[in-house]
Amino acid sequence: MLEKAYFLSDLHLGSSSEPKSFLLLKFLKSLNPKSEKIHIFLLGDIFDLWVAEHDYFIKKYESIIQELVRLKNDGAVIHYFEGNHDLYLDKYFGVQLGFRIHPESVELDLMGKKLRIEHGDQMDPEDKGYLFLRWFLRTSFMKWLAPRLPGWFVVWLGETMSKASRQYTSEVKSISQDRAKRVIYDHANRVYRRKPFDILIAGHVHVAEDIVLGLAEAKFRVINLGSWYDDPKVFILSEEFTGFQDIK
Repeated sequence: MLEKAYFLSDLHLGSSSEPKSFLLLKFLKSLNPKSEKIHIFLLGDIFDLWVAEHDYFIKKYESIIQELVRLKNDGAVIHYFEGNHDLYLDKYFGVQLGFRIHPESVELDLMGKKLRIEHGDQMDPEDKGYLFLRWFLRTSFMKWLAPRLPGWFVVWLGETMSKASRQYTSEVKSISQDRAKRVIYDHANRVYRRKPFDILIAGHVHVAEDIVLGLAEAKFRVINLGSWYDDPKVFILSEEFTGFQDIK
């Protein structure tokens, strides 16, 4: 049976009725785990916001969740990495739905390749303000508090974050692509020196990239998945093809 892995990140879906959501559903419906061995890697920021197991989010994205569950039940292995817009995923997506949840980076072997996979929000060591916020949001207190927030507050937060996400997009686009790529390359070289890999796959910075770094025997491939704001795409790793595929 042919084996394929699909990597997606930074869709920033605001509802189940927007064009990006329809594209995602169309793509998911095209997959058939009964005829192929399928791995799906969701590398964070799939939604504008998702916090814990609140009904608000479950109902808002019901059609997408149902399709992911269909794939999982048919045999697909689904990995979901927490981003900076989707937090505390384990109880609902992990325990209830059976997805594999990753709050941090993961190293694994797949189809003969050593992979390092992460959302990518820890790539810039100079972004100390965000790194502190990331740490705080993952403290035991915040993990305890998040599912206990009142429903009205979660609804307000969800709508506010949807608007903030659109503003964030325009700010991201104003950042030099060269600077963003430099952050990616520097991070890749740092983590490779600590533990070598064949391919690093990440998201977060909204800049699509596919480049080989290193020298001679120490070459490795770096993939950044970009975002779905302007150019929806998925990265595919398989025995037949490895590269980006546009989603239309």
